[in-house]
Amino acid sequence: PLPEGRGDSSCEADDFDIYLIEVNPRASRTVPFVAKATGVPVAKIAARVMAGEKLSAFKDILVGMPSGHSAVKAPVFPFNRFPGVEPLLGPEMKSTGEVMGIDKNLAHAIAKSQLAAGTLLPKSGTVFLSVKTTDKEALLPIAQELEAMGFDLVATGGTCRYLDEHGVKVKRINKVLEGQPHVLDAMINGEIALVINTTTKSSQAVADSSSIRRMALMNKIPYYTLLTAAGAAVKAIAAIKAKDIEVAPLQEFFPVGAKAKKDAA
Repeated sequence: PLPEGRGDSSCEADDFDIYLIEVNPRASRTVPFVAKATGVPVAKIAARVMAGEKLSAFKDILVGMPSGHSAVKAPVFPFNRFPGVEPLLGPEMKSTGEVMGIDKNLAHAIAKSQLAAGTLLPKSGTVFLSVKTTDKEALLPIAQELEAMGFDLVATGGTCRYLDEHGVKVKRINKVLEGQPHVLDAMINGEIALVINTTTKSSQAVADSSSIRRMALMNKIPYYTLLTAAGAAVKAIAAIKAKDIEVAPLQEFFPVGAKAKKDAA
């Protein structure tokens, strides 16, 4: 027989396909996130259903879940405490915690999540770009948006050439192996405000870009190794440049949820 109780599944979306990565017969950290994001005490409701109550008894609470705001969960990484750890992200889990940003504006919710995770997004300055060949097309709209917001752009050879050919104003900067002055010098001198760096899986490529990520970490420069995350960060920067982040009580986002907690208690 199938087990009864809370379950957790992890999925990955790729174009038109959705892949099931794993299924666990337990509650995950997503449960408290959903509860905070909606104001509905999901764990309490699940426990009462497991104790014999009908899910239909909570229909009013579940149907009344609020909308009109966005909640973003962001990982917290321990790289600043473990300088020897490679900060390049992959399938394996490297985060040691999570934070949440909530706002009626998605971009502001992203900005809040980054701030809570310890990443202070810049509103101006110079952005360093260096991505693998397969990411260059996806980088173009990100670079164009950064340029439109007034950021200066510098990039390594291949990335610089691609962006220049597509009308983006960008300056070339040396890789470490190409001699000084190179990107690490610029980072040490405080000339870089944001780093977007992706690499191939080859050991040589990872080693070549590892020093960049470590230098960004040491100098507390926001850096992104995935273009999806970089794109979200750029949207957040645009939002905070247009309007400062505002703080609001959770009850402002889901007054129905406050009643739900009382009813489910």
